[in-house]
Amino acid sequence: MSTPEHAQFYLITPPSFDLAVFSDQLAQVLDAHDIACVRLAQTTTDALILGKSADALREVCHAREVAIVIDTHHSFIETHGLDGVHLPDGSRQLRDLRKQFGEDAILGSYCGTTKHTGMTAGEMGADYVSFGPIGQSALGDGQTAAFETFEWWSQMVEVPVVAEGQITLDAAEKLAQVVDFFALGDEVWSTDDPAKTVQDYLSRIS
Repeated sequence: MSTPEHAQFYLITPPSFDLAVFSDQLAQVLDAHDIACVRLAQTTTDALILGKSADALREVCHAREVAIVIDTHHSFIETHGLDGVHLPDGSRQLRDLRKQFGEDAILGSYCGTTKHTGMTAGEMGADYVSFGPIGQSALGDGQTAAFETFEWWSQMVEVPVVAEGQITLDAAEKLAQVVDFFALGDEVWSTDDPAKTVQDYLSRIS
């Protein structure tokens, strides 16, 4: 993903969902808003379930020219026509996966709260790095990513940076000038009207 002029949205699927219902929900959000990327982040390890989800959501995304990556399971990139993978473990595997999938694949890396991990991932070929959580959540070790980390990154590093994890409207407004993408998951899907919720975030960062 290239660095956008203004912060954009990156959507993370729920950890589990009814595929028929969620496909329609996702389509409604993508039709209503300019979304940069979708991450399939189901926690199941059932290859059949993951494959069906990958195929269905790929069709939804690609019909709207939106990239879709999968969390962790990079073997699904080629078998299910996905655009890349999001790695939850910093820089591990990046070099090998870049050699395997080439320059066109999107390789993203979650880097917790530390600049050093992010810089290592960038040096090893990550297309983006994500820091988080922003608020208290089950991600990581309980620490949160500081505003200063994003501020420093935006000034010093060209690799696009994503903020994720417990992003409130107030946090999004504060971070909008120092991040490239906001990764929204439960913040959107737990609401009654996901498309409206994305609009609420958009109104705060515009």
